[in-house]
Amino acid sequence: MFCYQCQETAANTACTVSGVCGKKPEVAAMQDLLVYVTKGISAITTKMREGGKKVPQRGNHLITGNLFSTITNANFDLEALQARVEESMMVKNCLLSQLEDTDGLPEAALWKGEPKDYVSKASEVGVLSCKDEDIKSLRELILYGLKGMAAYVSHANVLLHENEEIDMFIQKALAKTLDNSLTVEDLVQLTLDTGSYGVKAMELLDKANTDTYGNPEMTHVKLGVRNKPGILISGHDFKDLEMLLEQTKGTGVDVYTHGEMLPAHYYPAFKKYPNFIGNYGNAWWKQREEFEAFNGPILMTTNCIVPPKDSYKDRLYTTGEAGYPGSVHIEGGIGEEKDFSEIIERAKHCIPPTALEDGEIIGGFAHNQVFALADSIVDAVKQGAIKKFVVMAGCDGRHKTRDYYKEFAETLPDDTVILTAGCAKYRYNKLPLGDIGGIPRVLDAGQCNDSYSLALIALKLVEIFGVESVNDLPIVYNIAWYEQKAVIVLLALLSLGVKNIHLGPTLPAFLSANVANILVDNFHISGTSTVENDIEKLIYA
Repeated sequence: MFCYQCQETAANTACTVSGVCGKKPEVAAMQDLLVYVTKGISAITTKMREGGKKVPQRGNHLITGNLFSTITNANFDLEALQARVEESMMVKNCLLSQLEDTDGLPEAALWKGEPKDYVSKASEVGVLSCKDEDIKSLRELILYGLKGMAAYVSHANVLLHENEEIDMFIQKALAKTLDNSLTVEDLVQLTLDTGSYGVKAMELLDKANTDTYGNPEMTHVKLGVRNKPGILISGHDFKDLEMLLEQTKGTGVDVYTHGEMLPAHYYPAFKKYPNFIGNYGNAWWKQREEFEAFNGPILMTTNCIVPPKDSYKDRLYTTGEAGYPGSVHIEGGIGEEKDFSEIIERAKHCIPPTALEDGEIIGGFAHNQVFALADSIVDAVKQGAIKKFVVMAGCDGRHKTRDYYKEFAETLPDDTVILTAGCAKYRYNKLPLGDIGGIPRVLDAGQCNDSYSLALIALKLVEIFGVESVNDLPIVYNIAWYEQKAVIVLLALLSLGVKNIHLGPTLPAFLSANVANILVDNFHISGTSTVENDIEKLIYA
């Protein structure tokens, strides 16, 4: 086992015995093999398109789904992953048979191993199969960006929004990570191209969400509970939430969000459900205590699973790309209605959730809502009431140094506004930071993919203030990362020309010294230091 794709990788080097996330070596190996086979399929589909052949939509969905299932904390189920490999091998062989000329295809495309060969093959094709440190670093950086992009595309696909141009890029880029002729310079350019397509993927998902559920609007979200049984939904998938709310109507069962599902409350379409109560708990890493206290069943729609305690393991259900051994998996593909009756029936026999807190939080500041407030925001800037905007988007996690982000938010001067998206906000979205002339000092755009909104807001401010680039605005960036969706957000920002990003709480282990220097030299990326030093650099320099 060798895995270093997340921020919490052991000793900031790599997990080599078992994953800090709870992933076992045999699961890590099967994920390595799945990625390898998916790269092989991508080489075939790229060659098919070059020859004028059409790639079936099923193939596009398979590739993005495979990548999504290998994101940190998404799927821990060895049998489910092996089934994905078997399905992918069948699809790969079928597509391969349609090619008259297979010259130039990599070994990953041509390999025809059977299940008995999976374990031995997996040991050959992991991260360490590339010996050049800089090439390996860039290939992994690109791969992790593509995994994050695939997650966003998968969510859009579930809402029946497609963009084959993005699928084509994902597959072409995956194939290029197998090309030994590419130089460091070639891969640096591919990294930036990945960021550019990351912007397009986030735009696709933004359109899918807003076309389906309306534009997010400023919303006060309840944090307390009612005296009725409930279902807790976590992860990121709004379509699963919609189906669950429809199926719980009139059943006496309430529905609460957790973690990255909080922003669902900002969308108008979900406000019509009287049993959609509020948000329960905090970021993903606190779920072992919070899921236990909830008392009812939990539906995990995507990644962010923490290996469950025995006390609630039988109440944990998964769906979509998520999976955990021993948990019931609710099936249902794109365009299909999922049957949540088992979860609903289970909830009816559970006691109501134990209250963790009371009160409310405010959010819903995606681009459309912020544009509606543009005049007030611009006036506040011109009058000096707002001196700086601080983008603190990204992920939260268990790492003890993440208290830095709470302290940073608390220490910011009163004339600063935090722009956030993703679960990083849970470090400060419940702090009494107040407002500036009615503008909340924490403007939450939504999920991690809603960092797209933050980019649009910055570009709008470029237009309003008439400056040359986003780097001339009173906006600074202090980004927290954990997993691969944060990687594509980072690459997207770089592709837009954003510089001077502070990235923490640690720099990625998969960046070699030379690759890290490339990012520093070209984009002035730096790690976090102390709150006092970073406040001085970002706010007062």
